[in-house]
Amino acid sequence: MDRVYECDLSKKADVAKILEADPYGEDSFARAGYKVKDGTVLDEDKDKIYIYLSASEEFIKKADEKLKDVAKPASEEKEKRVAEKIKKEEEQAEAGFGSIFGD
Repeated sequence: MDRVYECDLSKKADVAKILEADPYGEDSFARAGYKVKDGTVLDEDKDKIYIYLSASEEFIKKADEKLKDVAKPASEEKEKRVAEKIKKEEEQAEAGFGSIFGD
């Protein structure tokens, strides 16, 4: 399941604390994997950051709770748009990396 959260740029440090807390814990964001992107990089709101998370529905519920004071789930339309941009960026990076090693 994919989820995109949006957060005011001013709360970036608060979000980072939550995302980086207990990186080896069972319910850590580090284990689940996430991406944080500034809105300007994604051609979205320049005053926002976006957190992309692809995890189980159970983890998403926990993430909603952990992030509720600093970030909110993006609208369905924005979530789809941002997730597509981040996935495309990852695919391009993987393709570029593969060409370095002759894949």
